Amino acid sequence: MIGFLSHIRPLVLLLASLTCQLALFSQEDSAPKINVETYLTDARVFRNHDKLDLALEALKKASDLAEKNEDAKTLIDCYNQFALLYLEMDKQDNTQFFWDRTNVLLKDVEYPYGTAVHKYIEALLLFRSGKNFQAIYMLNEAKQLNNDRNLLNLISLAEANIYLKIEKYDSAEKNFNSLVVNSDIYEKDYLTTKAYLGLANLAKKNDNLEEGIKNASEALKLATLNGFYKQVLEANEILSSDYEKMGLYDSSLVYNKRLLHLKDSIFTIEKLKVEGKTADNIQFNIMSDQLKKQDQKIDELNESANRSEITAILMSTFMMIISLLAISLYRNNQIKLKTNDLLLTKNNELQAARDAAVQAMETKITFLSTVSHELRTPLYAVTGLTHLLMEENPSENQKEHLKALKFSGDYLLNFINDILQINKIDANKLEPSNVEFNLKKVLMDVKDSMKQSIKSDNTKIVLDYDKEIPVHLLGDPLKLSQVFMNLVGNALKFTKQGEVTLIAKLKRLEDNDATIYCEVRDTGIGIPKDQHENVFDSFHQGSVQINREYGGTGLGLTIVKSLLALLGSEIHLESESGKGSSFFFEINLKSKDELLDDITFQITEQEHTLSGLHLLIVEDNRINQVITKKMLAKKEITSDIANNGTEAIEMTKKNKYDAILMDIHMPGISGEEATIEIRKFDKEIPIIALTAISMDDSLESFYAAGCNDVVTKPFKPEVFYQKIGENIFGPKVTGQAS
Repeated sequence: MIGFLSHIRPLVLLLASLTCQLALFSQEDSAPKINVETYLTDARVFRNHDKLDLALEALKKASDLAEKNEDAKTLIDCYNQFALLYLEMDKQDNTQFFWDRTNVLLKDVEYPYGTAVHKYIEALLLFRSGKNFQAIYMLNEAKQLNNDRNLLNLISLAEANIYLKIEKYDSAEKNFNSLVVNSDIYEKDYLTTKAYLGLANLAKKNDNLEEGIKNASEALKLATLNGFYKQVLEANEILSSDYEKMGLYDSSLVYNKRLLHLKDSIFTIEKLKVEGKTADNIQFNIMSDQLKKQDQKIDELNESANRSEITAILMSTFMMIISLLAISLYRNNQIKLKTNDLLLTKNNELQAARDAAVQAMETKITFLSTVSHELRTPLYAVTGLTHLLMEENPSENQKEHLKALKFSGDYLLNFINDILQINKIDANKLEPSNVEFNLKKVLMDVKDSMKQSIKSDNTKIVLDYDKEIPVHLLGDPLKLSQVFMNLVGNALKFTKQGEVTLIAKLKRLEDNDATIYCEVRDTGIGIPKDQHENVFDSFHQGSVQINREYGGTGLGLTIVKSLLALLGSEIHLESESGKGSSFFFEINLKSKDELLDDITFQITEQEHTLSGLHLLIVEDNRINQVITKKMLAKKEITSDIANNGTEAIEMTKKNKYDAILMDIHMPGISGEEATIEIRKFDKEIPIIALTAISMDDSLESFYAAGCNDVVTKPFKPEVFYQKIGENIFGPKVTGQAS
């Protein structure tokens, strides 16, 4: 009985302990939770205001809370921020300690953002040690891992500083200029201040002291307004030095006195001591916590010492079994060695085949991109001249020929656009966006845009839309619109005197996560079952007869499949020959119906009076010059022509224009470079990029250079005129209840 009680007592104690823990847990759960993000945000603000001791304390609170919640990802964020803070304090050993701690955690956690910041810190360490090109390589790796806007801005700033160091001044200037107009939600003013300081240092390198003083003054104004004391100090140093070099000693003395006052009042020895003491205490506490954890592990190992005798008996039995298996394992090992040699040979062959396939894919992508881009320039001449001829009152016989020419040009343009779209998907150059949109409006726009193509076929388009679908959704409306346009266009092509139904139903709505079922159903010729697997392949159209009768490129469904895969969905097909087809998919979107404002504002097309405007055409191709000038003359718009970027800069300085139509790809100074130069002396004039854009072109770089808008050649004349009107007079905005 006594033995039984001795066995029961530990169980009773264990139950009591669990009961107490559950009670404590329920109390903790009812207590208000402190958000770790609050501490991280506080730390960022304190760091930018040079209150490094307060920033360290906020990070310590965040890391303690993350460790308590066993939140590995947040702990990684905290350690990364510790590393950046210590790097700013020139405590490289402390930075290395936290970088190593993060490295250990990342081995067990899949966290792209944490890894990206980790590589960003490594790049800063490499830059400090003079390994500039290794640092640029590491920053590129960080950019590939995550698309967080704040991190990308910080990477851009780091790249600019490295380019400044290695005397790649054009690249540095481009990065600094893009940060001057950044839209960062966390550190907008801080990044703008750093960018102005970078431009000031760049101007000093180029002996452009007036430009340096201008940028340093802008930096000082922002830094003073926001309390960025370290940047206030740096701006005063630059201004004092630049004024001294210009021989303006009185102005230099003013900023030198402010510099001394700052050092005496803010950047004091006492401040440095407090920051150093806080930094050392926090690292000591963290290291002590690590030692306690190690001691706890040792205690756990000591508690298991009394099991050693049982372990010895089991070990002896285990060794006997091992001895019996040793011979068979040896033989198996010999067989494995031979197998491994064979596998290694096969792997090398597969690797060589894979490299050849990748090379072939890259060659194909480059070839198609180049050909597609080069086709756009002569196609612009074809479509532009066709439009001009149709405007000159041709005879009925000529109208038929011109309509046929216009149809051929539009068909070729759509084909080129499809090739570029497939190319971008194959080259992984498309990323889904995440913006607010109204799904019903997207589907209505698709339906309206298809009305022209169904007039002669007596085919109806029906929209079956579920009213339960939230009005405000987050997703990529442009790519969804492309999906529906291709599906509806495909259905209409194979449906004569029938019906195409566009369906959207709410399948699930949990919290803010909405799952929506979408379908495009037609009553057309249908698809035989043996063709279902191949229907999504590029250039596949079932048979030569179908291709001859219905036309098309056979790329629409390939694009649909690739775009849906990019959006995390998958297209499905149900069809029988002669009974129509049904293409359907489900897509997960975020709901934003908690928005209080239920008024949507839309930009509506407005007929602008363009008569009397005076524009500058920047274009190196003579035929394109003539076409663009004549198209402007049709609207009574006068224009001058610049044959290259250098002429454009000079003509803009000497003359007054209402807007500039800027070609991007030109010999000598490119359109982007010309735009950057023009923006230095004229920030107001509308600049519209008018270019045969290719797969390698980046719209972001056009806007970063200073372009207001982009029109792709060849373009529809009504779009061309609309863009000119919007950028000169501004778009018309209307509000309506959603």
